[in-house]
Amino acid sequence: MKKVILSSILMLALSVSFVSCRKTKDKAKDAMKETNEALKEVGEDMKKVGEEVKGAASEAMEDAKEMGDDMKEAGNEAIDKAGDAAKEVGEDIKGAATDAVDKTKAVAKEVGNEVKDAATKAAEKTKAAAEEAKEKIQE
Repeated sequence: MKKVILSSILMLALSVSFVSCRKTKDKAKDAMKETNEALKEVGEDMKKVGEEVKGAASEAMEDAKEMGDDMKEAGNEAIDKAGDAAKEVGEDIKGAATDAVDKTKAVAKEVGNEVKDAATKAAEKTKAAAEEAKEKIQE
């Protein structure tokens, strides 16, 4: 009888062990399926993140290009303004030089006229003095 009871207990232990292993196997399969699904979701999320990063990088490159174009345009405008300012300064200098030359000519003409008038007066006085001297000599 001991053998029967021990055999029964052994059979019961083996059957519980097989049932327990089958449940563990089923749970392991379920865990593997859930892990695979989670990994697929992570892969999809990583793909989305990669696309977003790619889009952000493209936008950053476009923004950088626009900033470069803006800087180039600003530089060209600065050069144009500097050229215009230099041209205006040159024209102002030319105008000032022309005015100075005109004023110098006018002053020189006046001085020339005054010298001419003075020379004419001196010549007239010399002529008058010579005539007086001539008259005095003849007297």
